[in-house]
Amino acid sequence: MAKDPYRYFRIEARELVVGLHQGVLELEKGAPAKEATAGLLRLAHTLKGAARVVKLVGVAELAHAIEDALAPFREGQRAVPHETVSGLLRLIDSINQRLASMDPAEVAAAPIQGAVSKEDAADTVRVEIQEVDLLLEGISETLVQANAAETETVALGHVHDLSRALVEHLASVRGDTAHEMAVELAAAIERVRERVSASVGQVGTELVQVRDAATRMRLIPAGSIFPSIELAARDAARSLDRAVEVITAGGEHRLDAQVLSLLRDALHHAVRNAVAHGIEPDAVRAASGKPLVGRIQITVERRGNKVAFVCEDDGRGFDVPGLVRAAIQRGVLSPSEAASIKDEDLFRLALRGGLTTARAVTEVSGRAVGLDVVRETAARLRGEVSLSTEAGRGARVEICVPVSLSSITALVVQAGDVSVAIPLDAVRRTMRARESEIVRSEAGDRFHDDERGAIPFLRLEPLLQPKPTGARAPEQWVVVVMEVAGAIASVGVDRLLGTASVVMRPLPESAQVDAIVAGVSLDKSGQPQMVLDASAVIAAARAARATSIAALPRVRPPILVIDDSLTTRMLEQSILESAGYEVELATSAEEALTKASTKTYCLFVVDVEMPGMSGFDFVKQTRADAVLGRIPAILVTSRNAEEDLRRGKEAGAHAYIVKGEFDQTYLLRTIRELVGS
Repeated sequence: MAKDPYRYFRIEARELVVGLHQGVLELEKGAPAKEATAGLLRLAHTLKGAARVVKLVGVAELAHAIEDALAPFREGQRAVPHETVSGLLRLIDSINQRLASMDPAEVAAAPIQGAVSKEDAADTVRVEIQEVDLLLEGISETLVQANAAETETVALGHVHDLSRALVEHLASVRGDTAHEMAVELAAAIERVRERVSASVGQVGTELVQVRDAATRMRLIPAGSIFPSIELAARDAARSLDRAVEVITAGGEHRLDAQVLSLLRDALHHAVRNAVAHGIEPDAVRAASGKPLVGRIQITVERRGNKVAFVCEDDGRGFDVPGLVRAAIQRGVLSPSEAASIKDEDLFRLALRGGLTTARAVTEVSGRAVGLDVVRETAARLRGEVSLSTEAGRGARVEICVPVSLSSITALVVQAGDVSVAIPLDAVRRTMRARESEIVRSEAGDRFHDDERGAIPFLRLEPLLQPKPTGARAPEQWVVVVMEVAGAIASVGVDRLLGTASVVMRPLPESAQVDAIVAGVSLDKSGQPQMVLDASAVIAAARAARATSIAALPRVRPPILVIDDSLTTRMLEQSILESAGYEVELATSAEEALTKASTKTYCLFVVDVEMPGMSGFDFVKQTRADAVLGRIPAILVTSRNAEEDLRRGKEAGAHAYIVKGEFDQTYLLRTIRELVGS
């Protein structure tokens, strides 16, 4: 990032292009020409200058062309013609294409709704999403340390109890120096305990506040995508020779940049569908008594921890008879089924894709993929989509999604000895059930829910980790009923651990885990905790066949990973667990020695550079121990000098892997050679 010469230009250029887009669309809607043109000229001139600074001649020339096109209207004495507006939008699109082509890796700067005014400039900073994510990662790591410190205050309380016991023991010799020292010691320990406990508690509270503030920084205004949606509707209308206006509301609501980016493409399809299938030709609208200019309204509404995007039009509405005919022609419905199908069921079929009422394929319609994209996007975002219509009055498409994909409220459950988080918005109810209440058959297991009848049931534990031969089902289950987009299933777990607000992090690309895992978060002790994909869990439950309670035996050799870097620990844990190893983590060599004294491991994977004891010293110390010396050790470090390799061998490391040349295949092959598969 530091070597990227266009880093700050891209951030500024995106903001300026958003302002240009919005300004030109406002100009087309009838905004005062003089004021609008003046603002657009300032934005174009700023963009031209910035482009010249970084020697992007093409962008500078396009910005200059915008200035030339606007110059005749700067005095506002005449309206800006339609063809000029179209030309300006084409120039802005060309700039956008050039910016996209130079974007190396989705370096997402938070777009700002409209241009920043002079009055607001001093209060506005540009922050890259990646930098906010790094901040959040650091805060999470610090919170883990704060929680660990809070645990230590409990130990300090035990020390105080011991000091009080000593005072009581010496009470028989009051006036003795030892008794007086014990009394003074107990009082001092109590003062320290109170101060430390108060300080740690305050630090934890303030860290949570900082984390929440940083999370809000990741959220950007929904209105930042309005210009591109308006442009999509305008282009569709122009290709079909129709006139539309787009009305927007609720742009102040903020949500995750990743969510908004995916929604933008889905809404493009929604407005194109509204133009192609909803807004009638001028003659039809005139005969119906409607305004010649069709109306499409995009409204954003906050609903708890979700945001709803509603796209409504005043056209003819969905062609329900046409959808029925298309479903029959494709064999999706039989004539008898079609005669009794309800609108909501028909719309559910339409959302799957493949159904179209268009008579011919055009640039805008006829490929039967628009609604499918909307449905798929909602599913990816753990959201829902619904359709409704009123013949001759218009149609409505509603997409409801979480505000953020990274910060979610989850139900934490325990299955076996693994705790996992399930997104709470997918949980419908929880209850206890006896094993005898689970109906087992060759078609799969079912649980009878009083509200929904017999629904698919799946034991969650075998999906998360294998069980040894002879494992038996418990006499009583905790059943979690889940529902996503109308699909329902239930899972059996051992117990509920409560709800929590978790920051979900994506899994490394190299991690090969089950599809039911959506990401990972950190629990209070700093250990990675899987966050499940509710849709995938439901799909697994509905697809499952009857299975034996006893699972095949599988040995999971335990490995201790020692690294002070959160990212490295999580990466190595994901790689090793997906390869079938049991993994425990230590954040320092000192912690690793404590763990190794209470449990036998088959391998140590050790970072070299850590606060306190280094990886070299850890390996050297374990080699000198009669028991620990038999456990192989692999050093993983960014240091690759010959001197470091020599020190690693002298310390007794069995292998030395350089992070800059990290190859997970080589790592796993080395581990198999040392401890077996």
